[in-house]
Amino acid sequence: MATILVLDDSSTMVMSLARILKKAGYEVETATRGQEGLNKLGAGLKPAAIITDLNMPEMDGISFIKAARKLPSCRFTPIIVLTTESGLSKSGEARAAGATGWLTKPTEPDTLIATLKQLAPAA
Repeated sequence: MATILVLDDSSTMVMSLARILKKAGYEVETATRGQEGLNKLGAGLKPAAIITDLNMPEMDGISFIKAARKLPSCRFTPIIVLTTESGLSKSGEARAAGATGWLTKPTEPDTLIATLKQLAPAA
């Protein structure tokens, strides 16, 4: 069973995403801060995909993506940004940092799962 790492500073959003992903058959690891997510990756977590918010305290999603892409185990891991931001400049900045996909909150569960299956077909 594939594991998805979910990063969001909103505990409600983390619980909602975890429920959707578990219902679809995924294992879920969560983090509420970018550094916490990096610590899990550094400790050996190898998720099939990562879903991250952009706006988080201490380390935003862009900084997280840049740091995660420096880890050999995450160089090719799909990273999906799930955010309330809808501007093209932020989307471009996320892609330049290494994001694989972009979804705007709120997103439908079917859209989230379809995006995961498209970007991480082995998951």
